Amino acid sequence: MKKILFLTMAISLIIFSCNQQTEVKETVVAEPQTAETMVYYFHYDHRCATCNAVEDVTKNSLNELYAGLVKDGKIAFQSVNLDEKEGEAIGEKLEVAGQELLIIKGDKKTDLTELAFMHARSNPEKLKAAIKEVIDGLVE
Repeated sequence: MKKILFLTMAISLIIFSCNQQTEVKETVVAEPQTAETMVYYFHYDHRCATCNAVEDVTKNSLNELYAGLVKDGKIAFQSVNLDEKEGEAIGEKLEVAGQELLIIKGDKKTDLTELAFMHARSNPEKLKAAIKEVIDGLVE
């Protein structure tokens, strides 16, 4: 019961913190990219520090861990703004309901959203390890 209460409180804090506005990063999106393994971060115009951290940690992790595969176009990262018409269309196509961090290869779709929002700022290495674990399982 304590774990459920703690998890509920943690998620509530994350949602509350996302309502605080910070710098808006402009994202240009046209169509979903078509790399073998796609990493999508879906967000809205108004982003909190945690929202920005999720994107930054994810991009940096991919570039650090998989530089060759990213360069070869086998793994790609796409930041998608759901407040834009193009982003909304991609979100609908991938059945995204809101802010999400997804890793997709073929019909395999892994949602790292909860873990990402819990650890992007406080323990980015844990998010990096989770991204590595998922992608290593897909590229083998």
